[in-house]
Amino acid sequence: MRTLPDFPWDRLAPYKRRAAEHPGGLVDLSVGTPVDPTPEPIRRALAEAADAPGYPQTYGTPALREAIAGWLRRRLGVAGADPAAVLPVIGTKELVAWLPTLLGVGPGDRVVFPTLAYPTYDVGARLAGAEPVAADGLLTLGPVNPAIIWVNSPSNPTGRVLPAEHLRKVVSWARERGALVVSDECYIELAWEDDPAKQPVSVLHPDVCGGSHEGLLAVHSLSKRSNLAGYRAGFVTGDPAVVKRLLEVRKHAGMMVPAPVQAAMIAAYGDDAHVEEQKARYARRRAALREALTAHGFRIDHSEASLYLWATRDEPCWDTVAHLAELGICVAPGEFYGTAGARHVRVAFTATDERIDAAVSRL
Repeated sequence: MRTLPDFPWDRLAPYKRRAAEHPGGLVDLSVGTPVDPTPEPIRRALAEAADAPGYPQTYGTPALREAIAGWLRRRLGVAGADPAAVLPVIGTKELVAWLPTLLGVGPGDRVVFPTLAYPTYDVGARLAGAEPVAADGLLTLGPVNPAIIWVNSPSNPTGRVLPAEHLRKVVSWARERGALVVSDECYIELAWEDDPAKQPVSVLHPDVCGGSHEGLLAVHSLSKRSNLAGYRAGFVTGDPAVVKRLLEVRKHAGMMVPAPVQAAMIAAYGDDAHVEEQKARYARRRAALREALTAHGFRIDHSEASLYLWATRDEPCWDTVAHLAELGICVAPGEFYGTAGARHVRVAFTATDERIDAAVSRL
């Protein structure tokens, strides 16, 4: 195992304490955890499945896999979505962290991810003993044949959306070299721009993959779209052969989504209304916060999707963190996501309406 980096959020603790000293209390816009209620139909499905004395299925129930495949077809246009190629996971962070290990990636292999990225892509490579490589342009890799290439659209932290043409090129490049493309699509239903060119598209969409899921995986989560972060509910799908390998390893390792959570997932993926209601809440918070930050002297880059504003005052990110802490607002320094983020901060708009209003007033 390669040496793991320090857990970055520990470095934010003194700034959070300073922000908490504000007379109006802390406005925490750093982590981006959902705060709104879990929708009632999902909670009801969980409760009704609470009598679960037996072991759950690692593969998930047939009803769950069909519900997910139906959602992929209905919401994302993945015409070839196959329930047999769906595998539920215990929240997607565990999958991201352990995927290289579960697939037998190790020393001598390379795992590629964006230069601005969710830190767990790097951690997953290190846990497997592989070499983590941050790169945005695949041509800069030279003759290297990576084992895994992560793409993330919409991006955490920037909210950037990769167009289908870009994703097609990544898929083509990877297939020529036998690399597995893994697409983190956890924010795919949270787009904010009307421009069709800025609408997120799944790597499994026919416009990207040409109708074949060979050499591709897509990762999805219910944490953000359905306020289910506490349930630890997500799934991976794509290449049937790769999903089958993951299933076999996860059976041996006992990586099972609890049966009541599987029932809740069926309810969540079968209902689109609660997603639109939650998205409307986030849209209001985003608009208010974006206007306030801009008026305060920030520039917002990318941010066309996801639950964050990628903001800068053209100064070192820790200076910005300190400035906002004096106003009682805690944000995430862009440096957490790579050196390319050294002059940005990530501002989540997942706080309550009352806390967003407080942040706007202070700004």
